[in-house]
Amino acid sequence: MIPWVVLLSIAGLLALLVTGLVRPAIAFVTLAAAYLLLGLIDTTTLLQQFTNPALATLLLLLLVSLALERSPLLDRLAQHMFKGRPQMATARLMGTTAVLSAFLNNTAVVATFLGAISRQRHIAPSRLLIPLSYASILGGMTTLVGTSTNLVVSSFTLGSAGFELGMFQFSLVGLPVAALTFMVLLWRAKALPHHVPEDTADKLAYFLAADLQADSPLIGHSIEANGLRRLDGLYLLEIERQGRLISPVGPEEILQAGDTLVFTGEVGKVQTLQRFPGLKLFGHHADDLLATNLVEVVISHESELAGQTLQDVDFRSMFNAGVVGIRRGGKRLEGQLGKIPLRVGDCLLLAVGGDFRQHRNIDRNFHLLSGSFTRPRLKRSESLLTLLGFATAIGLAALNLLPLFHGLLLLLGGLVLARVLSVAELRRRFPFELWLIIGSALAISQALGNSGAGALLAQGIQQLFNGHGVYPAFIGCYLLTLLLSETVTNNAAAALAFPVAWSTAQAFGVDPLPFIMAVAYGASACFLIPYGYQTHLMVYSPGRYRIADFIRIGLPVSLVYSAAVLVLTPMVFPF
Repeated sequence: MIPWVVLLSIAGLLALLVTGLVRPAIAFVTLAAAYLLLGLIDTTTLLQQFTNPALATLLLLLLVSLALERSPLLDRLAQHMFKGRPQMATARLMGTTAVLSAFLNNTAVVATFLGAISRQRHIAPSRLLIPLSYASILGGMTTLVGTSTNLVVSSFTLGSAGFELGMFQFSLVGLPVAALTFMVLLWRAKALPHHVPEDTADKLAYFLAADLQADSPLIGHSIEANGLRRLDGLYLLEIERQGRLISPVGPEEILQAGDTLVFTGEVGKVQTLQRFPGLKLFGHHADDLLATNLVEVVISHESELAGQTLQDVDFRSMFNAGVVGIRRGGKRLEGQLGKIPLRVGDCLLLAVGGDFRQHRNIDRNFHLLSGSFTRPRLKRSESLLTLLGFATAIGLAALNLLPLFHGLLLLLGGLVLARVLSVAELRRRFPFELWLIIGSALAISQALGNSGAGALLAQGIQQLFNGHGVYPAFIGCYLLTLLLSETVTNNAAAALAFPVAWSTAQAFGVDPLPFIMAVAYGASACFLIPYGYQTHLMVYSPGRYRIADFIRIGLPVSLVYSAAVLVLTPMVFPF
């Protein structure tokens, strides 16, 4: 009975992750705690999972990346990226991104190029941003440190098989797979939408909610009489009045106190609203808000704003900034904008105060797209120290002269002593949620084995593929991981699929390594839906994309990637 209860609880966990009703960290920790209370794992075993060496290595890598992402190297590369013909510029961007993402945090790489792409005017950003995100995946899956997913799989391998995966063990299959997929992506990039600033669709990107104050002279007059019908670059989309929407808005519509006017328009034209007295944008007076510097940002995957509404957040005190507009891909936002829960990847147009850049929580919450604000960069000597130290740690680990954990720990200590990183910054940017998810997932995996659920799962898989051989079972494990990666986060996909793959290998009595690699490659195979991978969410709104754009480009990419993985993995890592 207990094995079935455990399997049902895993199914419930998956359902919660797919629906997004509960944050992944809360779901994983709660299930791990339930298994502890039921006696399926003991306290010592649970705590050991949170100190897994591969997990500790991943945390160190992410902390060191805080310094790497501030190196001016990426900015200098971005300055020379978009010269020449568009197709050559796309290929140059993809190649550079893939190489950098093999060793650096792909989120940092995408964040740097994201700002450069959004500010340049040579090529439409919509033709570059999906290739940028996909190339970061292709580069990341080729090395142990290229993506957190590979380190997650390595941590599971250490816990189950007693060994860690090598630095370039992923490259044996990863490099040819990346090369094949790279060519398909370059070919399909021509089919991306061409959104340029002159397009009407691009002008109607941002949504602004302006409340009409009780003392406004606009009250009692029509839209036509108030001059709200023909605005330069802005369009009055609808009126929210006492819980109902008036759309479309006719020129004879009379404004009433308490109305919320929903405008849509281009970034540079929001200053138009300054001449209308008695308007408050997202709770701030329009004339005060729009008199300050405008900065365009994307909500990051680390942001504490995700899941909250603008009405719930004291934005002004948190960032010394006010929200002027909000945008989400190419979607039409409906309902009261102030009550719409924010998502990772949403674009916000901010009116910032003079000390905006001094706020310590900016880097954690936002990626910069445009505006005069620039993130602080390392000095030349600091950048050289960081890059040289990181390259040394990677090289020593690759040659088996010094474990990666030791090298990264020494480097992190050196960066703190050299004041490149501060203890306060490490505390503020510590990936606490990721640590909870992976540690809890390792504990859940242990409970699967202790309860007999793992053996029951292995028996079912063996019966399913009975008479077909081990290769179809291998394909099944890969496709399961790919499906999970498209519907939940990639790290959660690896955490859920690894026990299945391990049990399958055990059931067939074969070497588990090809099944382990299938999970690693499958967890990085997120090319169809933007919600499963954080860099996709980062480019979703800046590129004015729709989900159909990801599917149209990603389907051939996913098919070629998967075919190459399924053919090459058993050849390089035989059963």
